[in-house]
Amino acid sequence: MTLQNELDEARAALHRLITGTSTVSIQRDGKRVEFKPADRADLEAYIDRLEQRSGHGLGRRRGPAGVVA
Repeated sequence: MTLQNELDEARAALHRLITGTSTVSIQRDGKRVEFKPADRADLEAYIDRLEQRSGHGLGRRRGPAGVVA
């Protein structure tokens, strides 16, 4: 499986997770990984790592903005 295929599969899994599928799974290196709604942050982090490896999405996500007083 190519890096782009892994990224496409992970993005599709995130879409299914967000749109109501309670559990999604993806195959990677012969292993099956399941994500549940509580694991959304883990799936998003996985997508970020794949995007960084592929040269896409560098610096795309940021933490919440703080309040300056």
